[in-house]
Amino acid sequence: MAMAGLYRRILPSPPAIDFASAEGKLLFMEAIQNGTMEGFYRLISYFQTQSEPAYCGLASLSMVLNALAIDPGRKWKGPWRWFDESMLDCCEPLEQVKAKGISFGKLVCLAHCAGVKVEAYRTNQSTIEDFRVHIMRCSTSDDCHLISSYHRGTFKQTGTGHFSPIGGYHAGRDMALILDVARFKYPPHWVPLTLLWEAMDRTDETTAQRRGFMLISRPHIEPGLLYTLSCKHESWVGVAKYLMDDVPLLLKSEDVKDINKVLHVVFLSLPSSFGDFIKWVAEIRRQEDGGQSLSQEEKGRLSVKEDVLKQVQETDLFKHVVAFLSSSNSCCRNVPTLDQEDDLPDIAASVCCQGAEILAGKSASVEGYFCKEKCVKCLKANGDKPITLISGTVVDGISEHGLDVLVPSSQTKMICCGCGPSSHIGMHPAGNDVLTALLLALPPVTWSGIKDEKLLQEIYALVSTEHLPILLQEEVLHLRRQLHLLKRCQENKVDEDLGAPLS
Repeated sequence: MAMAGLYRRILPSPPAIDFASAEGKLLFMEAIQNGTMEGFYRLISYFQTQSEPAYCGLASLSMVLNALAIDPGRKWKGPWRWFDESMLDCCEPLEQVKAKGISFGKLVCLAHCAGVKVEAYRTNQSTIEDFRVHIMRCSTSDDCHLISSYHRGTFKQTGTGHFSPIGGYHAGRDMALILDVARFKYPPHWVPLTLLWEAMDRTDETTAQRRGFMLISRPHIEPGLLYTLSCKHESWVGVAKYLMDDVPLLLKSEDVKDINKVLHVVFLSLPSSFGDFIKWVAEIRRQEDGGQSLSQEEKGRLSVKEDVLKQVQETDLFKHVVAFLSSSNSCCRNVPTLDQEDDLPDIAASVCCQGAEILAGKSASVEGYFCKEKCVKCLKANGDKPITLISGTVVDGISEHGLDVLVPSSQTKMICCGCGPSSHIGMHPAGNDVLTALLLALPPVTWSGIKDEKLLQEIYALVSTEHLPILLQEEVLHLRRQLHLLKRCQENKVDEDLGAPLS
């Protein structure tokens, strides 16, 4: 029998029951028969050991993200897209997590950044009865998983705060199965649910907040259908602060009398790095994966992007933004990355470089990439409507990448290289609709300082999401949630801001 030491620990039992023991196996079999181990199978398929002593939160989250089949949108190694702890660097620097671990609130922030639906509860925001209901919900299905933040001392284990997913539930014995990601220390084990609640109902000394649990599931729709905010580029802190803190103060202090003046105030001091903050989500593929044909899946995603873009361009706010940016008094020179003409060949190089960045798993800058060749083509086959395709060869100093970017399109006039004259033009997201989407996403309180009551009501009517089409509503609310989370992360207040579930 193994002795306690640097090679694992002896699991204190009681109160825990080793999953691989005779009693643990019996609990497992009985729970299967009662239907409360449905979430176990996917979790166990992606069970991993944390790679650093303080990475329990990151390991738990990456395990759940992979179990839910969430696409990270960037590669892990080789050509493979896969969540790994090293990719969860959105809300907290990895070196800081490695040194000090991660708080409950920051892990919730990371889950949101990864694109999942999160319901987060501290123990002072819930009850043990509700916790039992949530565990039962995730244990009887495989479309949600629960991560618990608890104190090991309650189970007589060595160590303090810890994160791990809950793998199942035994209703008869009222016991939960902890799939401990510190497998070098303790094996998976069953614990009484009442004791698990007690372990969560401990204060995290770092944040002075209670611990708790989070339910993670796939979103109803994929987040960021056409637009997304980036917290990868170092500029995001300044841009988020400007939009959330400075703009409301500027509107309150300025004597604005019309919509044009409101837009002037908002855009006048927009940080020059704004273009790195909000990006449109392109449909990207390697040329060797696609050829000249589109899969049904690609066509479907592109169609949804076209619908969202069309809905943005049909808003009254969009018309005001277009008029403002095209006027001689416009301050659009302050948004240099967004004021380009809608000329696809001119932007093809930057788009292809951005695509190479995504496929390479790099997140900070595209400065190391150079687009050696670029071309805009039109694809049309089997009676389908034409598709605008940007093709480019991107060089990063070491290798070359052939990329295709599929662009939302509409029927107008354009000359496409490689296919001659065509009645087809790229309707890709440009400066005017990107800015429109972001203005719609700003919190309603942004405009409350406008002194002219008639103008204030006009602004509220323009930015209201109540009557927007459902797709655009979801897109705007997604951006608004991202803005809120980025602001809280920037202020290091995300741990203080979990007064209600974040969903």
